[in-house]
Amino acid sequence: QVHLVESGGGSVQAGGSLRLSCAASPYIRGSMGWFRRAPGKEREGVARIYKRGSAAGSLYADSVKGRFTISQDNAKNTVYLQMNSVKPEDTAMYYCAHSPTPWAGLDGAQFDSWGQGTQVTVSS
Repeated sequence: QVHLVESGGGSVQAGGSLRLSCAASPYIRGSMGWFRRAPGKEREGVARIYKRGSAAGSLYADSVKGRFTISQDNAKNTVYLQMNSVKPEDTAMYYCAHSPTPWAGLDGAQFDSWGQGTQVTVSS
């Protein structure tokens, strides 16, 4: 398994931006994803990235497409989630996750390592 530590959460006003970071150790082997869970709601897959050599690709939930960007720095074993034009409905606990599967989907069942989560609160 991979140990994951998220950071960067906080409070932001609607329309603002926030960047989440996820440090992985010892290293990223497969896909990395961001998930979120809002109070009273099911966990939602937000974004996924797979990056190995020249192969790279990302996947987004429709709810964040065009606003959020996932990126990965393999030299730092770190994944980022840049959140722009945030909305109150983006308020949730955000979790970083690792999957041994390349090109994993946004199904949490494909991910075997999870971080402790970082809270994002968007005020209107």
